[in-house]
Amino acid sequence: MKTLISRTAAALVLACGVAGGAATVFAHGDVVPQAVDTSALKQIGKDWLTTNPYRKDPKAIEIGASAFNQNCARCHGLGAVSGGIAPDLRYLPLGDEGDEYYTNRVINGSIRDGVTYMPKFDGVLSQEALWAIRAWLETVAEP
Repeated sequence: MKTLISRTAAALVLACGVAGGAATVFAHGDVVPQAVDTSALKQIGKDWLTTNPYRKDPKAIEIGASAFNQNCARCHGLGAVSGGIAPDLRYLPLGDEGDEYYTNRVINGSIRDGVTYMPKFDGVLSQEALWAIRAWLETVAEP
């Protein structure tokens, strides 16, 4: 009887550990934005531009791809292919129209009913980093 209780207790501990581990794996939680090195790009300054100065710039696209993977992919998916947490950014409009939507979201974030769906990135990542991400997004755009 004592052995049966010990085995049952061990199984219960193991089950709790697996369940607790699964919760950790699937938890989103708070994340710290990762710094983006934009020293290789022409510096823009603090005043937000209305159109992307780095459109089709190969260095900006390279920096933007890395910056996206470090700061955006956890919600918007690797390659900007959303897994359902946040919008699939491959379908943003291209050019100036998409730039307007993009800047509104990255500057102001998205809060509905007091719930933050996307944090504000203005002041967290530089304008250069955010435009580099936008330059990369246009390279993975879907029609």
